[in-house]
Amino acid sequence: MSILNRVARAIDGFNDRIGSMIRWLTLIMVLVGAATAVLRYSSRGLGLSFNLTPQTELQWYLFSLIFLLGAAYGLRHDVHVRVDVLYSELNPKKRAWIDLIGHVLFLIPFCVVMLYVSWPAVQNSWSIREMSPDPGGLPRYPIKMVILLSFVLLVGQGYSQILKQVSILRGDGDQQPPTVDSQHEAGP
Repeated sequence: MSILNRVARAIDGFNDRIGSMIRWLTLIMVLVGAATAVLRYSSRGLGLSFNLTPQTELQWYLFSLIFLLGAAYGLRHDVHVRVDVLYSELNPKKRAWIDLIGHVLFLIPFCVVMLYVSWPAVQNSWSIREMSPDPGGLPRYPIKMVILLSFVLLVGQGYSQILKQVSILRGDGDQQPPTVDSQHEAGP
C-alpha cells in the first residue's frame, strides 16, 4: 500500500470516529429537546416559570455540531446530495474524473475561502468571549470555533477523496466508495 493510500485511510478513520461520536450527539440532542419540552409544558401546568434558554441553546449547539462535524463524514461515505441520473451509469474511472474535478475545482477552494472568511468572525468572537444575547444563554465563541474545525475536516476529507480518485485513475484503487450502510453492517 502506498503512502498516499495510508494517508487517505488515516483521514477516513479519523472522520469515521467523528461520525460515531455524532451518533451519540444525535441521541443527546433528542433527549435534551424532549426534556426541554416536558419542562416547558409541565411548568406551565404547575404555574412555575423556568428559564429554558440554556437547554434550548444547547439543543441548537448539538444540532450545529452534528451538521458541521458530519459534513466530512458525509463526504467520506458519499452521501451528499448529487444529481445521480448520469453519474450512476458511468464507469468507475469516469466517476473518479468527475469527483476529482469537483473536489479540486469546487470543494477545496470553497473550504479555503470559507476558512478565510470565517476566521475574523471566530477570532473576534473569542476575543470578546461572545455570549448569547438571551438571559441565561450559553457562550457563543466555542461553537463558532467548530465552523473552522468543520472546514478543516472537510478539506482533509477532500484530500483523502482526491488521493483515492487518483488511485482509481491509476488503476490501483478501490472502484466503489464506501457507503454508510456498509459501515453499519461491518460495525463501528
